[in-house]
Amino acid sequence: MSFLEVGVTAPSFTLKNQNNEDVSLADFAAQWIVLYFYPKALTPGCTVQSCALRDGIKELSSLNATVIGISGDDPQKLKKFEEKESLNFTLVGDPEHNVLEQYGTWVEKNMYGRKYMGVARMTYIINPEGKIHHVIPKVSPKKHLDDVLKVLKQIEKPSK
Repeated sequence: MSFLEVGVTAPSFTLKNQNNEDVSLADFAAQWIVLYFYPKALTPGCTVQSCALRDGIKELSSLNATVIGISGDDPQKLKKFEEKESLNFTLVGDPEHNVLEQYGTWVEKNMYGRKYMGVARMTYIINPEGKIHHVIPKVSPKKHLDDVLKVLKQIEKPSK
């Protein structure tokens, strides 16, 4: 799996969100962005991961961080996910996999010997200048929020 390196400019994109509106990475300039890639809306692991971010949104906001979730789902499925789980951040879909490929998250997977293409669970933390600050290459849905907060808090208070 080849993901983007720390320090490179995050590839720009415009995708449809859960309300079928265009959302661009540039819309969030001057903020920290938690750009998380997840396999599929309304599945168990993705629900755990997304609900943890939902529950931590106040703390994330206090650190000037905005959450954007990306999957290969269409806007209608994203809307169902948002409503069912009361998600309070932007979800965008990339059914064509163009952005997923740019970020190195559209990968070959192997389950029970069957190979298929899917979305790798990965997170990029992007700084206000639009550069990749940190990569979490193999996200644990249960630990995701803690991992993200740890990185963001280190930014606020650099180690001595």
